[in-house]
Amino acid sequence: MSPRCCRHRTSAGRNRFSSQRIRRSSWSGQRHCALCRTPRTPSEDPVMVSPMAPVLTSPLVSTQWLADHIGADELVVLDASVMTDGVGTAMQWQGARDAYEQHGHVPGARYADLVDDFSAPDTALPFTRPSAERFESAARAVGVTNTSTVVVYDDSVGEWAARLWWIFRAFGFDHVAVLDGGFSKWRDEGRPVRVGPLRHGGTAPSAEPFLAGEERPFWADHDRVLRAVRGEEPAAVVLAAPPSVLGRDHPGVVPGSTPITTDDVIDPETNTLRRRAALAEVFAPVLDADEIVTYCGVGSAACVDALALTVLGHDRVKVYDGSLAEWWRLEPDMVAS
Repeated sequence: MSPRCCRHRTSAGRNRFSSQRIRRSSWSGQRHCALCRTPRTPSEDPVMVSPMAPVLTSPLVSTQWLADHIGADELVVLDASVMTDGVGTAMQWQGARDAYEQHGHVPGARYADLVDDFSAPDTALPFTRPSAERFESAARAVGVTNTSTVVVYDDSVGEWAARLWWIFRAFGFDHVAVLDGGFSKWRDEGRPVRVGPLRHGGTAPSAEPFLAGEERPFWADHDRVLRAVRGEEPAAVVLAAPPSVLGRDHPGVVPGSTPITTDDVIDPETNTLRRRAALAEVFAPVLDADEIVTYCGVGSAACVDALALTVLGHDRVKVYDGSLAEWWRLEPDMVAS
């Protein structure tokens, strides 16, 4: 019996850009595997012209792109929404699995819990980035393999999706993108919404191993920010949290910060990132810096700025993981209004 089409893998894993592809025969209308030339029947490929994992060409995908690719083999869609309450130092967070099940999600999307699963446990600071081992376990639990293409969204302005996107990339996984406009744009466009849990409680643990790559220098710690503030190691320090999130009575911000908040980066009418020209204008005060460090309250909105800078082609960006939650603890007297 011939092998099932497009299930070939080398011992080193599948390369996203040189792996098997499906071609349509010009004479028969059938689809064939480029490796074994086995014809595919319509029942084997009910959704996609190509069942291989879709290739990403940008850190963002549109709602139309996602609609066109839902059902593709090895496409994993993750809902990274987080429920918040309060502002500033009084803000609290919890996972949004109930909202995912009761209010709906993109069909086939799995819930990725940033509060509990994709963060380090038992830490003094919320949303501390996970260890490689914890990240691997959480990624496997939502069905991600090293050959997956991952699209992440949330039901906010994209800060939680961007946070998970940044975590994936920090561990060397680049086949990941953020849904531009998130679930609100998807829903507002009248696209299909699924209510209720997926089978297996909304997860599909992968039978294949998922291994994180070597962690990249995508994060800034307290000492790095302190050196920037003191002028010992220059960097542009960018505040991403808007006043509506920090509240009126917050203790202050990192001295010397340039405020470029999600209000500046996200188009309020579409919930998408602003166009490149507008982003370039917004970030113009810091684009010439050798390094940019973004921060917010807990390291989520900071990832929206990191995403926007990546779209602009700036690759010397770090996210201050502890952000103000840590700065207020360690430097209560070194703040600016």
